[in-house]
Amino acid sequence: MRIHVADMPAAGASIDLPPPAAHHLTRVLRAAVGDPVVVFSAGTEFAATIARIDKHGVTVKLAAGRVVDREAPLAFTLAQAISSGDRMDLTLQKAVELGIKDVQPLFSERSVVRLDSERAGKRMAHWQQVLISACEQCGRNVVPGLAAPQAVFDWLGTLAPSTGGEGRILLSPHAGERLAELPRPSSVTLLAGPEGGFTEVETGLAQQRGFVAVRLGPRVLRTETAALAALAAMQTLWGDF
Repeated sequence: MRIHVADMPAAGASIDLPPPAAHHLTRVLRAAVGDPVVVFSAGTEFAATIARIDKHGVTVKLAAGRVVDREAPLAFTLAQAISSGDRMDLTLQKAVELGIKDVQPLFSERSVVRLDSERAGKRMAHWQQVLISACEQCGRNVVPGLAAPQAVFDWLGTLAPSTGGEGRILLSPHAGERLAELPRPSSVTLLAGPEGGFTEVETGLAQQRGFVAVRLGPRVLRTETAALAALAAMQTLWGDF
């Protein structure tokens, strides 16, 4: 099992595992003292051995660490309108597997989900754990950044002018341009809408901020499918697929 820890440990240290990881090891995997695990933080992997299991948690002993880079060669930022139910979780989990670097959740005019400050904080904590768990599963050693949710208008207003080589892509079933027709960018910000899509006003403002509207074939994709399909296509065109 691979386990993420927030603070970079030192080789040879004994560390207590985060409660979710300790619970999964003991309750789901039925791990025992002496079993091997991998601990990772900020790009470094450590071989480790379980040294203690009791009612207070799990302690592991670390061996030497090594830097292992499994990040995508192109920096992808996903600006995703918040979707309902498990759809957002699915999008975030699979986006991690596809190499996303940063995530910006957005509220749009057609968003089904509305969060007050308390609920937004809880969702942020939940999404952070989704990102961590996906990294533990897929072998990445760097957890993607997660920004606080913003209204799409507010977020677009904070963007600096697009620089040369930066790709800003807006997914739209009504667009005429295709991903394969775009030049290879140096980085990508992918803007994906909610269940009902972005409004004309939101789309227009995004285009004013340098986003190019792109369609993914002749079919209309669901919100949890669109961003993932685009990420896979971009990894094929410009990344490490």
